[in-house]
Amino acid sequence: MVSRLNPYLTFNGEARQAMEFYQQVFGGTLDLRSYGDFGQADAPNADKIMHAMLQTPSGFTLMGADNPPGTESEHGGTFSVSLSGDDEAELRGYWEKLLEGGSVAVPLEKQMWGDVFGMCTDRFGVPWMVDISGSEG
Repeated sequence: MVSRLNPYLTFNGEARQAMEFYQQVFGGTLDLRSYGDFGQADAPNADKIMHAMLQTPSGFTLMGADNPPGTESEHGGTFSVSLSGDDEAELRGYWEKLLEGGSVAVPLEKQMWGDVFGMCTDRFGVPWMVDISGSEG
């Protein structure tokens, strides 16, 4: 197996909803494992996600989990998930789906360097950047 670098997102109790949303955005196969699946069936957070992995038809792998019980995380600020390529229809489709319930920081439009680029934050607080290279848009 070759080494890979994948985004691993953490959530404050909404990992299942977020990962199911990303499956709707990107398609693919989603594997969800709860704390209960790993031997904590009687724990108060047994239904929360200990590990999730989405593998998409485009070759993306996105992982995530709920924070361990008793901890919280803050979203954004130190990272963005970046989508880039030259398939304008595919990337614009992802952009539109990610915006459902989210917000735009930079509109997806032609930039001074020639690409179509935009930044948004989805409804789960995850920041995204989309760059369409060589686009006429």
